[in-house]
Amino acid sequence: MSGFNVAIVGVTGMVGQAFIRVLLERNFPVKGWKMLASARSADKKVEVGGRYYPIEEAQPASFAGVDFAFFSAGGEISEALAPEAVKRGAVVVDNSSAFRMDPQVPLVVPEVNPEAAHRHQGLIANPNCSTIQMVVALQPLHLAAGLKRVVVATYQSVSGAGKEAVDELTAQSEAVLTGKEVVKERIPYKGAARHHQIAFNMVPHIDVFEEDDYTKEEMKMIRETRKIMGLPELPVTSTTVRVPVFNGHCEAVNVEFNNPLTPQQARQALAGFPGVVVMDDPAEFLYPMPIHTEGRDEVFVGRIRCDRSVPYGLNMWVVADNIRKGAATNSIQIAELLI
Repeated sequence: MSGFNVAIVGVTGMVGQAFIRVLLERNFPVKGWKMLASARSADKKVEVGGRYYPIEEAQPASFAGVDFAFFSAGGEISEALAPEAVKRGAVVVDNSSAFRMDPQVPLVVPEVNPEAAHRHQGLIANPNCSTIQMVVALQPLHLAAGLKRVVVATYQSVSGAGKEAVDELTAQSEAVLTGKEVVKERIPYKGAARHHQIAFNMVPHIDVFEEDDYTKEEMKMIRETRKIMGLPELPVTSTTVRVPVFNGHCEAVNVEFNNPLTPQQARQALAGFPGVVVMDDPAEFLYPMPIHTEGRDEVFVGRIRCDRSVPYGLNMWVVADNIRKGAATNSIQIAELLI
């Protein structure tokens, strides 16, 4: 086969557009494109390499002849159409949370559990963006010293809430600076009973609240980390926060180990691991920030230091482009494993 027919579901969104960019950058062998979205986008076109492709309304019949279907259109669309795509012979890589915890569906980060991808039955789940970057940083440390407990606080950009949230941050910032009314519609999430200003503010609430007053986003990180790393009993706790940054998620990660691991040993393990960039030189004020990760596919790690409150512990700062490695790039890396 000289190439593959690729469908992108949710092509008008930020991740959908990133799918196209990353497929082209990585020279994925695309033979044909199928651009899919909701009915309201069906009269538009998408440009790829100087050629324009019509956007079609995503329907079960859309997936006839498709080899790979990359989904980023929300859980309801994935639940309705991903099984239909599989029935028609496509391999689906889904970015929603619809199938992540299904025991029959692999949840894959290629640097961490590539073997899981090959156990698919037509459907593979792409993990939550904040989970992806954390497990990439955790895996080499786990191999070196064994994870005992993980505590994480995230600082997540508004692009994780979609293009409308990015636009809202821009509009709110302008409103605050010019003394105009601040319109609030997207944070903590669209349709919430109450909305908060994100410009010049931080909101410790991402997605709906679940058991014990943890948010769904926090529980995703806990459950997905255990599944991806094959550590079902690993103690993990998280606090997820939306911050007024356009793109790039940051995480303060505290790790307790079963065995000793010095900061220098951790840096060496991380530096030798695929997909990780160590940026850690306090004397030179060098540590990763979202401006370093914009448009990059690696996970950046810095501020690696001892946690002296436990026998074997480290703190670290983990940053990545949530639209690329946290969504589009990871999905395409999964497909690359299969070809």
